[in-house]
Amino acid sequence: MIWLGIETANAPLSVAIVNENKVLAEVVQNIKLTHSVGAMPAIEEVIKKAGLVPADIEAIAVSEGPGSYTGVRIGVTLAKTFAWSLKKPLVGVSSLKVLAANARISNYAICSLIDARRQNVYAAVYESGSLNTMIEDYHDHIDGLLLKLQQLNRPILFIGSDVEVYFEKIQHVLGDLAIRAPYTMDLPRASELIALAQQMPLPDIESTHTFVPQYRRIAEAEANWIKEQKKEQH
Repeated sequence: MIWLGIETANAPLSVAIVNENKVLAEVVQNIKLTHSVGAMPAIEEVIKKAGLVPADIEAIAVSEGPGSYTGVRIGVTLAKTFAWSLKKPLVGVSSLKVLAANARISNYAICSLIDARRQNVYAAVYESGSLNTMIEDYHDHIDGLLLKLQQLNRPILFIGSDVEVYFEKIQHVLGDLAIRAPYTMDLPRASELIALAQQMPLPDIESTHTFVPQYRRIAEAEANWIKEQKKEQH
């Protein structure tokens, strides 16, 4: 089965074509180019490099969040458009799990971390090897996350380009239990996204209509609107 993988949940961009268990073409980049400009050309590039045409694609995998609202929306919109126009199944995978997959052969628990600004993060923790979930994707203040990680009382590998923002504090709280993944593992790979999607059941085509991103928190504008509504009620 030929898969197209699209990962635009955060600043890095990755797109890949995989045929069964063989990576045919992959783009991974972390440059100042918005996904609204760079994603579609990257998709066209990997399809062309793989010697395919869009009609050859048999399934689509997309990073469904959490992460940048705009980035997640762009990736999901592109994936849904491809899936619906080609009448092919669409599989969503957590962007945090995609990151963790880079370190699946480590000997430690794996904490994927994405900056959510104002000392808040998106995070999840996975077992090495199996990538079974130890702490589900969620949004929290960095202090709340570190409290949870302290309770695990085991070595934890931190992965993601945003880890640098918090690693001094992480080390202060967790000490020697905090291990930094090599920077070469920090960028999500669409080939890993596809590998994870291949382990999941293929949904029916109609489910593409109801597929939605997993933001793990409401948008700031929506949060402000809710605050205003509460003020008016009082």
